[in-house]
Amino acid sequence: MRDDRQEPGHATPEVPPERPDLPAFPEDPNAPVSPDDPNAPVPRSRSGMYGRRHPRAGTEPVTARSALGLRMVLAVIYTPVFLAGAVLFAIWGARSDAGSSPSSGALGAIAIVCAVLSLLALTDLLVVEHRLKRERGPRR
Repeated sequence: MRDDRQEPGHATPEVPPERPDLPAFPEDPNAPVSPDDPNAPVPRSRSGMYGRRHPRAGTEPVTARSALGLRMVLAVIYTPVFLAGAVLFAIWGARSDAGSSPSSGALGAIAIVCAVLSLLALTDLLVVEHRLKRERGPRR
């Protein structure tokens, strides 16, 4: 039988409760932020759909930020590149003969892969735009 009681001298560490009175942005500790204000900008640490996905482990910097700008640049570049690739490979596959190399089936598969990657890049572009918009707050 297992004993779930605490041994003397081995107290469980207490987790501090969330402090709504503290400012949401660590860059500006003097900024007044109300947790009930729906128009307040969302800090990057909480910019996911449901906030943080994983609790902080304590080893990463407090001011660590995701590379949303880099993701935006890559999505802006690769969405049209993959879309153009999908169109070009589809046209090439449609115009290829039965005995040509590469085969029309291989070119069609490459066109499908390019189309899926283009949709993935476009989706990432929309997600990054949404997160940046939430961080900036509403325009007045």
